[in-house]
Amino acid sequence: MSTTSSQGGNRPLSPFMIGPYYRPQLTSMLSITHRGTGVFLCAGALLMVWGCVALAAGADQFAAFSACMGSTLGTLAVIGFVYSLWFHFFNGLRHLAWDVGRGLELSSAYTSGYVTLILALLCGSATLWLFYLRS
Repeated sequence: MSTTSSQGGNRPLSPFMIGPYYRPQLTSMLSITHRGTGVFLCAGALLMVWGCVALAAGADQFAAFSACMGSTLGTLAVIGFVYSLWFHFFNGLRHLAWDVGRGLELSSAYTSGYVTLILALLCGSATLWLFYLRS
C-alpha cells in the first residue's frame, strides 16, 4: 500500500509497512527489542517488589511467592527477566557510545549489535547457570 508523498513519488509513508516495502534490519529490530525489554523489566521490577513485600509479610506469604516463582510460568518469567536485563544493559551501553559519536558507521553499528546479542546471551546464560544449575 502506498500513497503519493509530498515529493510527488509513489512511495510508502511508513517504515512499519513490513513486507514488500520495508525489510527489517538488525538496527531497527534491536531498537524495538530494547524498548520491549524496558517494558518487560518494569514488570519484572513489580515482581521483585512483590517478593520483598511477601518477605516482609511473613513466612506464609513468602512461601506463596516462592511457589509462584518456582512454577513453570514463574521460571519462564525469571529467565525472560534475566535475558532482558542483560540485553537492555549492553544495548544501553551501545546507545551511550552512539550519544558521544562513537560507532555510528553502518559497519560499526552492525558489529556492536552482534556483540550486544552475544554478550547478552553469554551473560544471561551464566547468570541462569548460577541461579539454577550450580550445585
